[in-house]
Amino acid sequence: MKLFPEDRREWLKTLYRVPLGVAVLLIAMAGVAVFLSWMPGDSYEGELPELTGEQRALSERLRTHVEVLAADYPERNFTNVEQYRGAEAYLVGELKGIGYEVTFEEVENAKGARNIIAEREGATRPDEVIVVGAHYDAEHTNPGADDNASGTAGVVELARRFAERTPARTIRFVLFVNEEPPFFRTENMGSHVHAQNARERGDNIVLMMSLEMLGYYDDAPGSQRYHSFLKYFYPDRGNFIAFVSSLGNRAELRRSIAVFREQAKFPSEGLAAPEGFSGIDLSDHMPFWNADYPALMVTDTAFLRNTNYHKETDTPDSLDYERFARVVDGLEPVVWEWAKE
Repeated sequence: MKLFPEDRREWLKTLYRVPLGVAVLLIAMAGVAVFLSWMPGDSYEGELPELTGEQRALSERLRTHVEVLAADYPERNFTNVEQYRGAEAYLVGELKGIGYEVTFEEVENAKGARNIIAEREGATRPDEVIVVGAHYDAEHTNPGADDNASGTAGVVELARRFAERTPARTIRFVLFVNEEPPFFRTENMGSHVHAQNARERGDNIVLMMSLEMLGYYDDAPGSQRYHSFLKYFYPDRGNFIAFVSSLGNRAELRRSIAVFREQAKFPSEGLAAPEGFSGIDLSDHMPFWNADYPALMVTDTAFLRNTNYHKETDTPDSLDYERFARVVDGLEPVVWEWAKE
């Protein structure tokens, strides 16, 4: 029997059948979960519409980026300098081909690979910055198609969407090195270096959006897992994209997912939880929190769904590029919502 049935009468019957102390605990858990999970708008339900021509072209470009990174440079990390720099060169070439000037940020222990930065300067409020970022390194010897060639590809394609637009605020696209172990949560994370440099310069970053694994989806019942009691409040099928933040960034999260739900015909869920809550800080947005910048993560929920996480099976053929394209397409108006002001 589910602890939190959708039918309210069944919920009340459930409470009557359990001891008072347990009932109070269930009510408290329900209240906490509603506070953490309530988001504006409705997650898309039903059959996904046919891809548009632009979405189909986007899908193929995303596939190409993932295949190059995961197949040609599967060991793109500090253990393989040639592949790390090769991945950097490919990404720089793509961004320059779109029309961006590219700059670099040196990171200690990255073996010569660097953070890659491309900006679309704001027209009226250029000192206010939106950062859209992802790490392009892979864990150990694993190809890292979803983790995180997918997020990297998403950043490149969002950069393409804004290459000829004129935002009010500056949009900064950043591809980070050294997110994976042994550098995670250390000063050698590329995102840590960027966030600290930004803070020292006095950059006014109004939002950082980390794209962390965007390409894996599963419609099977039970394919989506959760930490602790969240399983009672979220779907058990891994067919949605998640927006995740700390409670301190709840307003930014709610504004972002509201736009996504309004514009994208794709299922979405949101969670704003205390910073110590398990799993919500496991990407490049975390160093921005530490530097006192607002930040959120967009993710397919990583190891809570993708059984290929940090394995040799995290290969390009394991991703769903049509749904991946729908997500990236839906993120464009989210970025624009923040950049147009």
